[in-house]
Parts: sequence; C-alpha cells; structure tokens
Amino acid sequence: MQVRVRYFAGARAAAGVEEEKIDLDDAGAQTVAVLMDLLGLRHGPELTRVLAACTFLVDEIAAPPERELRDGVQVDVLPPFAGG
Repeated sequence: MQVRVRYFAGARAAAGVEEEKIDLDDAGAQTVAVLMDLLGLRHGPELTRVLAACTFLVDEIAAPPERELRDGVQVDVLPPFAGG
C-alpha cells in the first residue's frame, strides 16, 4: 500500500522534503499512528517532536491517529499555525 505525504511549515523543515510517497506493509491495519511512527524513524527525532503536535488530514479531512489508511490516500501533515 502506498500513501502520499505532504508536509507543511515546520513539519516540512523537520522532514527536509515537501512531499514523499511512503510504502506501508500490507499486513494488518495501517493507521495514521503507524504512519507517524514510520515517518519519525525515517526522518529522525526532530520530526518525531513536530509530529506530536501536528494535525493530520487524510484526503483533506481531519483524521485521528486511529484512522485506517488505504492505498492511494493523501496525508497532509499540519503543525500548529500562529497568526492573526
């Protein structure tokens, strides 16, 4: 199963890429939480720290960590934004 991950703001800086395609193992349920763990392992502790505060959108809809993923979805990684 493959998902497209897009990073924004501080998540983009921590990951070092704007977007990437991730292959997830097809055995068992794959969730946003599993993807977060994989991304942290792939990009290191700085991204792991940022991911803990992020919101995730799956195909443009807010998704909790337990949300199951399916092949071909787009996951957006949105850190908290400040502004006024």
